[in-house]
Amino acid sequence: MGAARSAFGKEETRAQVQVKTEAAGEITLNYYEADARGEGAADRLPLLMLHGGGPGASAWSNFGPALGGFAAEFRTFLVDQPGFGASDKPPVVGNYYRFSADAVVALMDRLGLEQVHLLGNSLGGGTAMRLALSYPERVGRLILMGPGGLSLNLFHADPTEGVQRLMDFSADPTRETLRAFISTMVVDQSLVTDALVEERFADATAPGAQDAMRSMGMSFFDPATAEDGMLWREAHRLRHHTLLTWGREDRVNPLDGAMAALKLIPKAQLHVFPRCGHWAQIEAAEEFRETAVVFLGRHGRARHPERTTSGGKS
Repeated sequence: MGAARSAFGKEETRAQVQVKTEAAGEITLNYYEADARGEGAADRLPLLMLHGGGPGASAWSNFGPALGGFAAEFRTFLVDQPGFGASDKPPVVGNYYRFSADAVVALMDRLGLEQVHLLGNSLGGGTAMRLALSYPERVGRLILMGPGGLSLNLFHADPTEGVQRLMDFSADPTRETLRAFISTMVVDQSLVTDALVEERFADATAPGAQDAMRSMGMSFFDPATAEDGMLWREAHRLRHHTLLTWGREDRVNPLDGAMAALKLIPKAQLHVFPRCGHWAQIEAAEEFRETAVVFLGRHGRARHPERTTSGGKS
């Protein structure tokens, strides 16, 4: 397995395609693709992974180190959502979750992906859930990591510490404010290296990145679009098998935010990683991969998961 994890580099797995969406018109999306299953691989749905929304976030920064491990089990795609990484950065129309979900479906159409498993972290978790609600037949199973929109804080104040540090960076985009934000992502502060700060700072201050972040953020504060992002109000409609994953020490979307989703989603289960913050895929990498692979491996295809009964597979 270790060889598989090290076999895929950033540039050799990278690709770009143009997609057309109703809200944004024609845009270019950047993604990374890997498949290390070899001959005679089991017939499994592809896995599509969606990153979080902090300064400098991208598909590679969130999931690049994990790509080889997941590619050993699935044909795996890491997607830069609109406004992030090397994807185009058009103004957001409507709420960001719907805006991005429509773009991801357009990407799936271009790549000939009829149905995929979705794994989303934070902002990407919100996009994944909106996609599953809007296009239920295109999704097998869901893994949501401290998902935005679905997380409903029962005891913690809003904004949380992590969200406050994100807003601090937006108001004063310096290396110091970025380091303060990244420090809230993890328990293990040795992961907050100078190299990581420099890499994320370069991406966060690249041309168009600041405007894209503001446009995305405003879609959650504008009264005309904010309610569409309150996904917890629609959680009861989700009929897919859903694995909620949380770091016990998450300071961005704290653990108490999982409780409403766990109660409301009919086929939800919750896995909590101890001594872990908002980046479970990095801080609890091996346990996260093993947990995700086992959960997705239980999937049985159902063409219309929204029509299944509570005892059926989807």
